[in-house]
Amino acid sequence: MDALELLLNRRSASRLAEPAPTGIALENIIRAGMRAPDHGALQPWRFVIIEGEGRQRLSDVLARSAAAAEMDAKGIDKATQSPFRAPLIITVIAFCDTQTKVPHWEQVVSAGCAVQAMQMAALAQGFNGIWRTGPWVARGDVREAFGCREQDEIVGFLYLGTPSLKSSTAFIPVNIEPFIRHF
Repeated sequence: MDALELLLNRRSASRLAEPAPTGIALENIIRAGMRAPDHGALQPWRFVIIEGEGRQRLSDVLARSAAAAEMDAKGIDKATQSPFRAPLIITVIAFCDTQTKVPHWEQVVSAGCAVQAMQMAALAQGFNGIWRTGPWVARGDVREAFGCREQDEIVGFLYLGTPSLKSSTAFIPVNIEPFIRHF
């Protein structure tokens, strides 16, 4: 798949199964994330790979967080099950530098660009994924579990694997006019 086709036809896949990217495929995904636009060459990202037993550890963290937030039983169950939506999850953290002229928001956006690049690299290699956030990214107990400092932000959880359902890759024309304004 060429780059433009990939960009124009990307779709998230919410149902993911084994196999997950491993070895050189996973390394390519991480390297693609590290090529995100990066004002000041700060490399303001950290990637936490969650697989195998790590998914159960994340499940436990999210379940405790949901209970602490006084969610109902359905919310707690959803939190508990979410790490098992895919065989691999990469938590992307904006690891922000407070001792630079580069604004905090630019560092967070750079980490967001890293997520997008990683998802595209997964797709280019025959995998797919979905970028999720939810209330967890701002919860202090979840942030602590990932070693976030006060200035850091969890920008999302990138769920990766092999799509369980075939999604259409045909180009769907979109009227771009509502999104454009000329200056």
